[in-house]
Amino acid sequence: MSFDWDDAVAHARAFPGVTMGAGARGSVSPQVRGRQIVSQGRAPGTYVLRATREEIAVLKDTDPETFWQTPQYEGWPTVIVHAASAEPERMKLLIARAWWDRASLSQRAAAGMEARP
Repeated sequence: MSFDWDDAVAHARAFPGVTMGAGARGSVSPQVRGRQIVSQGRAPGTYVLRATREEIAVLKDTDPETFWQTPQYEGWPTVIVHAASAEPERMKLLIARAWWDRASLSQRAAAGMEARP
């Protein structure tokens, strides 16, 4: 069971309007409307997912081996993902939600996702 950076990028890029753009520290990450969906983590085998604060609390409580935050991320709508223990179907859903939260109404309609996944 794993869902690595390449898997996350490939899944995010499948959504309407997603392009690869400049991220923090010179990295390139999937974005929609100029807003990142996921970005590369600082530690090997990690990446950072955009999510709601409520989702982050649930993820950290239910799967702390996979999802956590360092002090610099506390209070921000981002959570670090340990790719080796990330469950693929869960990550696909979380990436879809991150995209949906940043997508325009027309992009959501193009994906057939008027409601949040």
